[in-house]
Amino acid sequence: MTSPGKSLVVGVDVGGTFTDLFVLDEANGTARIVKVPSTRGEEARGFMNGVARVADSAAAIATIVHGTTVGTNALLERKVARTGIITTRGFRDVLEMRRRDRPETWGLRGSFKPVVPRDLRREVDERVLADGTLHTAVDLEQVRAEARSLLEAGCEAVCVFFINTYANPENERLAVAAVRELWPNPHVTSASEVLPEIREFERCSTATLNAALQPVVGSYLGRLESDLRAQGFAGELLVVQSNGGVMSRQTASDLPVRTALSGPAAGVIACAAIARAAGFPNAITGDMGGTSFDVSLVANGEAALAAQTAIEFGMVIRSPMIQIETIGAGGGSIASVDASGMLQVGPESAGSVPGPACYGRGNMRPTVTDANVLLGRIAADRPLGGGLLAALDAEKSRQAIEEHVARPLGLDVHAAAEAILTVANARMAGAIRLVSIERGHDPRRFAYMPFGGGGALHVCAMMREVGVTTGIVPRYPGVTSALGCVIADMRHDAVQTLNKPLAELDVADVQRRIDALAASCQQRLDSSGVRFDAVKEVVALDMLYAGQTHTLPVVLADEGQAPLTAASIRSAFEAAYTAAFGRVLDGIAIRVMNLRYARIGVRPKFDLKVLAPEGEGSTAPLGTQRVFHQGRWHDAVRYARLELPVAARIDGPAILEQADTTVWLEPGFHAEVDAHGNLLVRPS
Repeated sequence: MTSPGKSLVVGVDVGGTFTDLFVLDEANGTARIVKVPSTRGEEARGFMNGVARVADSAAAIATIVHGTTVGTNALLERKVARTGIITTRGFRDVLEMRRRDRPETWGLRGSFKPVVPRDLRREVDERVLADGTLHTAVDLEQVRAEARSLLEAGCEAVCVFFINTYANPENERLAVAAVRELWPNPHVTSASEVLPEIREFERCSTATLNAALQPVVGSYLGRLESDLRAQGFAGELLVVQSNGGVMSRQTASDLPVRTALSGPAAGVIACAAIARAAGFPNAITGDMGGTSFDVSLVANGEAALAAQTAIEFGMVIRSPMIQIETIGAGGGSIASVDASGMLQVGPESAGSVPGPACYGRGNMRPTVTDANVLLGRIAADRPLGGGLLAALDAEKSRQAIEEHVARPLGLDVHAAAEAILTVANARMAGAIRLVSIERGHDPRRFAYMPFGGGGALHVCAMMREVGVTTGIVPRYPGVTSALGCVIADMRHDAVQTLNKPLAELDVADVQRRIDALAASCQQRLDSSGVRFDAVKEVVALDMLYAGQTHTLPVVLADEGQAPLTAASIRSAFEAAYTAAFGRVLDGIAIRVMNLRYARIGVRPKFDLKVLAPEGEGSTAPLGTQRVFHQGRWHDAVRYARLELPVAARIDGPAILEQADTTVWLEPGFHAEVDAHGNLLVRPS
């Protein structure tokens, strides 16, 4: 992983409020964290400010792994490049028709504005049939003419999307080559290169969003790398993908759509590794930041992957992504009383600017953070971030809660603050049930791992709400995503549509396709310049019974298993179907839709015990703090969390403070420090 004489591996996660860095020194096996304010709109500047605090010179850094939200934010805020589409005649509206769904399923309200307006979606003569037969050759003069017209219309990027190119991409290849000859920049996306998979809308949406992000993400990463090189950095710059793996900077620039959930994915990867090391292969993760609460599930030590996700209504990305459910319940989520007299928390957020009322930056409405401050769970003179923010103003929190919640509900101000947290906790518990119970998992068999700046304040509440018996608070909850950047392996996924009945499937042909995908993915691994301890592969098929619409992912083989046969494919499908639905459907033909392949370059790992406290530490309290909990005041003992030695036990009520978060340990709970520096929280 590192070059001779260079031992620092740095994970960087850029958030809305802070840029977090996890620094691993492989030479001496030590780790530390760095936290600097983010520079919204100029994320690269905050990134470089953090790097400057890692070492005297960037030349001392061997590898930087970056989890970025640039692509996600660009899509959510619609701040993407002006993009055009060149498509098959008669299919210009695929992007807008979608799946005939609606923003509000049971209502007639809502609207959808596609990323590419209709006048920038151009048609040309060409046609390939569903079986791959070339019906009409592409008219390249039309392609060139439309490309020139899109340039004249101010387009910076273009997507070439032809129908049925998953079966035969030849027309699209010729058209893309023609466009690239005259396009003045590299921002030309071929839909069949991004997603050679059946289903026209999903392929069009994924490829179009990729094209729209290329100038945004590509220019950001290009500037970042240029700035790093100017500071003497000569190592590898890697970027976290939404599937939890990492890729090279160049691949991220070519395929920016794969960074859509980069930051949250890195956090889940870190949680999976921490939970495995702590002896808990099954864990539910909860990332509570300033705006959102992101929940994911880790089963048998592995994060669950989804084939596609929607960043926003109608903005579908079909690419392997870690399954993450997001709700608007972060520290900045605003509390209000609606017209019916019901207390609501989120999804509107004060964000980092202006932030909660206690920040004193102009927001006068109460947030979850304000409730925690007023109730004493966050000390105003010891704010989150280790003092990077100015001292918090508890009086402004009181005024905001009094005016907007307490008076409308006829409550005491402290009861109103606790009501805010009760509603927020109920919403977060609902998200946990969504990824567990609703997917067939009993949350009582899982540990709960909170991270992010605010997660540890609610760990006991989540355990009570959901019935989890063990909570795992990582050593550095606020920089868990940055830690995940360092842990993540390099991974490349590929897909190819087969669309055959199992009875007609040529297994030898499938094996040849697997070999071709393996070679292509290996080439990307080789071009990264990164050293791997090992290379693994995963082969899967999307399968269903004839007449069904939705496919079931069926993992066929990990490396080293027996060769594929029709019988082994059928057996794997029936086992997966039984696990998902409790039975198989006898007498109904089975169909194979897609071949999926993943090649994983296993990066060198470090022992997570480097995070454990050193020496004897100290269990001496820092004092006490008055905390309002369940209708009355408690004297909570304060501790410096990072000073606690291994095996130390703390009984609630207690507040454990550290630079990147605060842990609130309720009465009736206790916490013990394990060998990796985690806090294991359990009912007393």
